Parts: sequence; structure tokens; C-alpha cells
Amino acid sequence: MKNGKLFVLEGLDGSGKSTQFELLDKYLEEKKITHKAISFPNYENPSSSLVKMYLNGEFSDNATDINAYAASSFYAVDRYASYKLFWEKDYKAESFILAARYVTSNAIYQMVKLPKSQWDDYLNWLEEYEYSRLGLPKPDAVIFLDMPIDISQKLLLNRYNGDENKKDIHEINVDFLNKCREAALYTAKKQNWIVIPCSDGRKAYDIKDISNKLIGQLDKIIWE
Repeated sequence: MKNGKLFVLEGLDGSGKSTQFELLDKYLEEKKITHKAISFPNYENPSSSLVKMYLNGEFSDNATDINAYAASSFYAVDRYASYKLFWEKDYKAESFILAARYVTSNAIYQMVKLPKSQWDDYLNWLEEYEYSRLGLPKPDAVIFLDMPIDISQKLLLNRYNGDENKKDIHEINVDFLNKCREAALYTAKKQNWIVIPCSDGRKAYDIKDISNKLIGQLDKIIWE
């Protein structure tokens, strides 16, 4: 049986991912392409309870204190529940699935807690765990929006109207986010993600210019 296609949009906090996700969803609607837009974590579902506890600092106010494999499992359970409850039928009915974050997010945010010498082992474990054991679909394409952390931090601050207290334990830790960016680019090279630069190193590129690049990649997946 033929399944649908899964297009994953990744990016660190403040990269503009949410805005670009909404624009892609709107594009698919305008083109009348049968699709479902999903986002992770699914904060509206009880399955995200452990994720919320983790991000709120209930286990520790330092993300690096939480075991990479344990934290990965928090997110994996939420993804599994979302798949079974909300989009498995659509995917198996050949709908196009647009996802903001996915299994790939664990490679960005959790792998970084391990020594680099263990990164390849972690990536192998992650694929075996979520795709083979849990049975989640593998993406047809993963796009990483690459925004330097100093720029993304300014964008985050604007989002929260200058209130640093609104940041979660990932967003507030700049050193951690710089390492996450390194982990993302490492994984992108290993797993053939498409990396789209979102700034010239000093300021963010225009939202429309980034959107046009994303639509170009989206069209390739839809019509290939």
C-alpha cells in the first residue's frame, strides 16, 4: 500500500520556523493539495505532559542535566500518540503531511548532551527506536532553517516582548543552543537534510525570500 509524503521543517527557537510553517500550510491550501499540518510537541494533548515538565524545568532548570535518552523518550511518546490519534489515517490515505519538528528534533536538542564520539551511535539508536520500534514514518525530506544564535535570540526576545522569563530551559541557554546548532548541521550532513541559510550573518533574510526557497523544495517533494 502506498503512503503519503512527509515533509519536515526544523529550526532552532527563533529561526522563524513557525512563520514559515504557516506560510507553507497556506500555500498547500491555495494549491488545493490534500494535506495535514502537524506540529510537535503537541501541547494540547496529554501525551506532552513529560515534555512540558522537562521544558518548564521541573526535573532540572538545566537541560543538559536530563539524560539524552530519557528526554528523547518524552518527545518520542508524544509523537507516537500524535501519529496514532491524529494523522496515521491521513498518511496511509496518501495525504501530504507537513510537520513542524519531528524525530529529527531529538538529534538537534538531545544528542548534543552526549560526547561527540557518541553522536553516531545516538543517531543509529534514534532511527531504530522511533522509526523501526515505534513505527513512525520516515520523512521524505527534512529542511533545517539555519539561523545564527545571536540573531535568533533577538527574534525570541521580540516574540516575548523583552521578557526573558518566558523562555523555556532550551531557549534561555545560549551555550546549549550554539551546541544544538552544531548538532543540527552535523546531522544534516550525515542524513542529507536540506539546509537553508536564514541570515547573512548580521541580520535575518526577508521572510518572503526564505518562503520562496521552501516552496521550491516543497514542490520537488510533491511532484517527484
